[in-house]
Amino acid sequence: MDDLLTDFLTETNESLGQLDVALVTLERTPDDADTLSFIFRLVHTIKGTCGFLGLPRLEKVAHAGENVLGKLRDRTLLATPAIVTQVFAAIDTIKSITAGLAETGAEPTGDDTALIAALEAIANNQTAPEATIAAMPVMAAPEPLAPANAPQTIRVAVDVLENLMTLVSELVLTRNQLMQLARGQENSAFTVPLQRLSHITSDLQEGVMKTRMQPIGNAWNKLPRLVRDLCHEMGKKIELTMLGAETELDRQVLEMIKDPLTHMIRNSGDHGLETPDERRAAGKPETGTIVLNAFHEGGYIVLEISDDGRGLAVEKIRAKALANGLATEAELAAMSDPQIQRFIFRAGFSTAAAVTAVSGRGVGMDVVKTNIEKIGGTIDLKSTPGQGTKFTVKIPLTLAIVSALIVEAGQERFAIPQISVVELVRAAREPRDGDTGSTIERINDTPVLRLRDRLLPLVSLASLLALDPPEDQDSAAHIVVAQVGVHLIGIIVDRVFDTEEIVVKPVAPILRHVTMFSGNTILGDGSVIMILDPNGIASASDLGGGTDQRLARSSRADAASSVDRTAMLLFKAGDNHRMGVPLGLVARLEDIPRETIELSCGAPVTQYRGKLMPLIAIDGGIDQSRPTQPMLVFADGERTMGLMVDEIIDVVDDRLDIELAGMRPGLLGTAVIGGQATDILDTGYWLMQAWEDWFRNVPARREPAARKQVLLVDDSSFFRQLMVPTLSAAGLRVVAVASAAEALALREQGDMFDAIVSDIEMPGMDGFAFARAIRRGGAWANVPLLAMTSHADAGHAQQGRDAGFTDYVGKFQREALVAALHANIAEQATV
Repeated sequence: MDDLLTDFLTETNESLGQLDVALVTLERTPDDADTLSFIFRLVHTIKGTCGFLGLPRLEKVAHAGENVLGKLRDRTLLATPAIVTQVFAAIDTIKSITAGLAETGAEPTGDDTALIAALEAIANNQTAPEATIAAMPVMAAPEPLAPANAPQTIRVAVDVLENLMTLVSELVLTRNQLMQLARGQENSAFTVPLQRLSHITSDLQEGVMKTRMQPIGNAWNKLPRLVRDLCHEMGKKIELTMLGAETELDRQVLEMIKDPLTHMIRNSGDHGLETPDERRAAGKPETGTIVLNAFHEGGYIVLEISDDGRGLAVEKIRAKALANGLATEAELAAMSDPQIQRFIFRAGFSTAAAVTAVSGRGVGMDVVKTNIEKIGGTIDLKSTPGQGTKFTVKIPLTLAIVSALIVEAGQERFAIPQISVVELVRAAREPRDGDTGSTIERINDTPVLRLRDRLLPLVSLASLLALDPPEDQDSAAHIVVAQVGVHLIGIIVDRVFDTEEIVVKPVAPILRHVTMFSGNTILGDGSVIMILDPNGIASASDLGGGTDQRLARSSRADAASSVDRTAMLLFKAGDNHRMGVPLGLVARLEDIPRETIELSCGAPVTQYRGKLMPLIAIDGGIDQSRPTQPMLVFADGERTMGLMVDEIIDVVDDRLDIELAGMRPGLLGTAVIGGQATDILDTGYWLMQAWEDWFRNVPARREPAARKQVLLVDDSSFFRQLMVPTLSAAGLRVVAVASAAEALALREQGDMFDAIVSDIEMPGMDGFAFARAIRRGGAWANVPLLAMTSHADAGHAQQGRDAGFTDYVGKFQREALVAALHANIAEQATV
C-alpha cells in the first residue's frame, strides 16, 4: 500500500498542476469541450483511486467537484467565473489533503461540510449568491514535506533519458577512439587523463542505465486485483504467488510486457484452472495456484507463468486447427503434442465453447507473441494434461543495450542478438576425404545440415544480401543456429568474432522496408554495422513462410506411417530407373571423389569417418567415367553402408501406398510418388548385401492381402523406418509410435487396430508393462499383441505370454513377423 500511495500522490500532484492551468483556460473559454472533458477525467481519476486506497475525506471532496464538472460537461451549467472559483476551492482542498498525506502518510482531519454543500448546491442548480461563494474559505496548499531513512524523486520525460543515453553512447565511442590513438604513442601525456576519462565514462554509462531500470514488480501491481475479480466472475478459488518482484529491467520493456502479462494471467485463470468441483473430482485442492516468477539469466529476464490446472487440451486444439484449415490431418498426425499446442499462438484461434467477457474471441495469445517478439523476446510453453501449463518468456533487460554476436559475411560485419542464437556449428562446405566432421549437404539445391539426426535448413547470409564472398574463403563454414519461433534455422557466415554489448539504434527510414535488419549499432572502432533479425531472414529466404512446413516434413520422417504422408528421397539408379526410399532411413547424402573408392576382397569400399564403409551398387557395376560418385549413407549404431546411385532427384512429401509387389530382389514394389511411378527400395535387402549379419533372414514378399491396420511400437527410429515399408508391402496399413505411452494415448483417443506389434526393451514403460496395461481392460483388451525382440528364447517367450502377448517373434525375423501378423489377424476375425 505504501508503494501504491506514493504512486497515487505523484500522479495526483501532476494532475493538480495541470488542473490549475486547465481551469483558467475553461474560465476564459467556457465552450471548450476538450478542456472540460480533460478536467472531468482528471478529477474522476482522483476520486476513483481514493475509494480504492481508503481515503474517505479526499473522495468526498473529489466526488462533489466531479458532480459539478459533470453538469458543466453535459451543458446543464455554464462555466461562469463564480462556478470556476468554487471548483478552484475544491482543488485547493484536495491539494491540502494530499500535502498532509505526503507528510504523515495518513489523511489529515478537517471539516469540508460547507465546501461540499456549496458544490452540491451548484450541481443541483441552486447556485448560492456571489457573495456567499466569494466568502467561502479558500485553503492554500502548503508545500509537501517529505519524511526525513525516504529519497527525493523527480519525474523525467522518457525522451530526455533517451537523448541522454544517446549522448553517453557517443561519449563511449569517442573515448574508445581516443584510447586507441593513445596506445600508439609511448609515454604520451594524455595516457593518465584518458584513463581517468575512461573510468568516468563507464560510471556515467552505468548511472544512466540505472535511471531506466525499474523493478518488474511495478508491472504486477494490478494482477492481484485481476485475479480477485476472476475468482468472483468465474466462481473459482485462485491463489496468486509472485516471486522475483525486485528483478529490474528497462522501463520501456516493462511498459511493453504489462499487457502480455495481464493476458497470460487471465488465460491461466480462465482456461487453465478448473472450478472447485472439478478440482475435487481430479483429486486436487479446491484452490488453484498461479505462480509468476521473474529472474535474471545470462543478461536477460526470464518470466515464468505457471498454473496447476487442467493443461492444454491437445485434442481440442487439433480439432480446431483442422476445422480452421491450419493443417491437414496428415500434418497433424505427424506433429508432436508441443507442436500442436503452439497453435494457440495463431491469430483468431480459440477453443472456448462460447464468447465471454474473459475469453472466446480468438484474440490474445497471438498478440502476446507478437508484442514479445517486437522487443526481441521469445515465448514458449510446456503443458501436461491434468497437471498444468507453464509459459516461459525470455526478454532482454533493455532495448538500448543488448548482447550480440558479431559475425562476418561477404567482408561485411553484422550483429545477431544473442537471445536468438542457440549454438555455433563449424561444417565443411564440401565433403572431403577423411573428414569426420559435419558437412553441408544439398537436397534439390537447398543446403541442409544434419544436426543430431535432424535436417537443419540453411541460408547463406552473403548470398541473401548479394555480397561478394572473400577471395580466400575458408573451406569450412560457420553456421549460426538461430531460433525462429519454435524452429531452428542455420545462417551460414564466413567468420565469427565475439559477443559484445552494443547500443541499439533504429534503422534509417530508407532501410525500414528491409525486414532482415532490426537496427544498427556503432562498434568501438567507429564502424557502423547492421543488426540482423533472424525472423526477417527466415521470411526473406526460401525458408520464410514455408519454414514450419519444411521442418515438419523432415520431422514427419521420424513418425513414419503408411497411412499418412511420408518424406521420400527420390533418386535414379540402375539403367536410370526412378527409385525412392523414406528420407528418415538415410543418414547422409554424399558425393565422394571416384579415386577414394577402393577394393577390399574384390568388393568396393571407401574410408568414411575413420572406418572402412562397404559400398553397394544397385546395378552391380561402377561407372568409372564419373569423377564423383553420389551415394546414400545408411547407418545404424556403428554400422554404415553406402548405396551408390546415379543421381539424387528431390525430396517429396507423399503417401507411401505400394500398389504393385516387387518383382525382383531389392525392391518392395511400386508406388506413385510425386505423380510418377516409383520403385520403392527394400532397404533391408541392400543392407544385408553389405553386412550379411545385419539381419538374420531376408524376408519373402507376400501378395497384398486385405488391408488391416497395425500399430508398431518401438523406440528405435531407424527400426520404425525400416519396418513401415516392409509391412506396407505385405498389405498392412501401419501406424508407428516411439513409446508405450504414445500408444496408450492413441487408445484413449479412440483409435483401433487389428493387431499390435511391440518391442520389449523400451525406456519408461517396457513391453511387459505395456502388455499388462492392455490386457487389464479397455478397447484393446482382445487385440492380438505380438512381441518383437532380439531375445526370442523359450524363457523370454513364456514371460511375454504370461504378460499378455499373443505371439513372440525375433526382431530380425521379418518373414516370421509378417506371417504371424496375418495368422493372428485372421484368427481374431473368426472369434
